[in-house]
Amino acid sequence: MTLNVDSNIELREIQLSDASIIFNTIDNQRTYLGEWLPFVATTTGINDIEAFINSVLNPTQDKCDYTFTISYNTNFAGIISLKDTDMQNKKTEIGYWLSQDFQGKGIVSKSVETLCDFAFNEMHLNRIQIKCAVENVKSKQIPERLGFQFEGIERDGELLTGNRYTDLAVYSKLSNDR
Repeated sequence: MTLNVDSNIELREIQLSDASIIFNTIDNQRTYLGEWLPFVATTTGINDIEAFINSVLNPTQDKCDYTFTISYNTNFAGIISLKDTDMQNKKTEIGYWLSQDFQGKGIVSKSVETLCDFAFNEMHLNRIQIKCAVENVKSKQIPERLGFQFEGIERDGELLTGNRYTDLAVYSKLSNDR
């Protein structure tokens, strides 16, 4: 599945053939990406990315998650996903990361908007949440800019590299908030 965000940005469901470009991006930007993404430290080879992609492509029956590559002018720019989707309660969470080379272009904000439209209109979900490390100002600006409601802080919500916990700011948008 492909979701066209605009004339420059495309979201395409992840494929095994994406493993190399994803790994190379992570490997070349370990310091930048590793500050807020704990998986960077444990992603030591392309086989780690292949295992992740295989887990996405072959989910358990009750999973209804989607992971997309983000392309900007046909160049790989990052990943965005609907994760921990709960179809019974009609809710999901959006997670994202973007290569340092593509920051400041509105790519993630536009991609999140498109994914919200997909989740609300195609999947008929009621709630979408985004969690961001409270100190990750750039990431927090995205849900704030897009009209998500700040709900509170999940204390020690994520274990970062270096065995350091970070609090997470929790934001949500409901279908009737649009």
